[in-house]
Amino acid sequence: MTKPPPKNPLRHLRSSDLRAVVQLATQATAGVTRIAEGVHQSVYDSLGIPGGKTPGQTGGITGLVYRSVHGLTRLVGKSVDTLLARLQPALDSAEDAQPGSAQRAAVLAALNGVMGDHLLKVHSPLATPMTLRYQGTALNWQALPPMPQATAKVLLLIHGLCMNDLQWHSQQDGQVVDHGAALADKLGYTPVYVRYNSGLHTSQNGHALSALLEQLVNHWPTPIQEITVLAHSMGGLLIRSALYYAQQAGLRWPIRMKNIVFLGTPHHGAPLERAGNWVDVILSRTPYSAPFAKLGQLRSAGITDLRWGNVLDADWQGHDRFQRKPDDRQVLALTAGVACYAVAATTATQRGALADRLIGDGLVPLHSALGQHDDPKRTLVFAPTAQWIAYRTSHMALLSSPAVTEKIVQWLTPTPAQTSV
Repeated sequence: MTKPPPKNPLRHLRSSDLRAVVQLATQATAGVTRIAEGVHQSVYDSLGIPGGKTPGQTGGITGLVYRSVHGLTRLVGKSVDTLLARLQPALDSAEDAQPGSAQRAAVLAALNGVMGDHLLKVHSPLATPMTLRYQGTALNWQALPPMPQATAKVLLLIHGLCMNDLQWHSQQDGQVVDHGAALADKLGYTPVYVRYNSGLHTSQNGHALSALLEQLVNHWPTPIQEITVLAHSMGGLLIRSALYYAQQAGLRWPIRMKNIVFLGTPHHGAPLERAGNWVDVILSRTPYSAPFAKLGQLRSAGITDLRWGNVLDADWQGHDRFQRKPDDRQVLALTAGVACYAVAATTATQRGALADRLIGDGLVPLHSALGQHDDPKRTLVFAPTAQWIAYRTSHMALLSSPAVTEKIVQWLTPTPAQTSV
């Protein structure tokens, strides 16, 4: 019997990916070395042995060893990067004709979610730029593809943390589930997907999305009459941010906004990030564990924004995002004149104090997904008929649930009164 050829995970990588991986490996080695040196010096401090010129650095022969490791790491990293830079033009010419695989997109999306702000800071080619995508291709305003099927009703789909636009297409028990395709088929929407670096601050992505949607309105092949948004998880925070900044700037696209459907959006944050913040605090309590706090602080700005559900620049600017502090976000209500709907999920079979505040969908508590808050000023007011709970459903299963598709279609189907207007 012939054995199937072994799977090669590296076939999904491009030459630019390899260069970026080498850069990350070099930075990781340097980072681990700094942590090790920090622990080393913490022990020396307890013995009264002086350290180097910078806090956390060792002196003497020990410091020389650590500096040698850093120097060698930089040298090796630079040499390999130089070699790959010479090979890259030849490799790129063969890769340009090949579409990116779904596996590569998923890995890049996860990496961007975890450390996308760092990738952008070091100009890594792995950093994902924000794009609007139609039928799998990023829209280029100077050279739009033929779009004979484009309608005046645009459905904007925004993914969540560590995800990408391809993951809106999924399966449940062998059945294909695609909320965007279903709404296009049943209600005549044209799906447009957002792909973005979910490791950036939500408000940074909000500014970028606002600008892109203005371009969409200006260049769409037919005048846009309606924009409806379907947002999963962090994507819901992103559209709220984009709407706020667009209205502040007097842009045109918000007047075309008709509906927003939020799927498991952590409007008031997620407990896992608040637990991560506690880990930061605990690790920083002793000199021996303090160097390891840097490991927890590798998580991205996008992740730390989920502690309370930051939406605006003012929610994070001027603050140390790893420092523990109360929820002091600016109060931001749902946008007036836009029909807003909230789908929340819970893995429980029924509601209860534990299910609402702790269990939720595994990531987002029910009260957060429904916009409820102990402070009435912060509560997002969804109409009772605009709220729906999916029981025995996890956060990710919201994307593959036929019941969720059915509910969205029900909400967005015009009533006879609306049709006659």
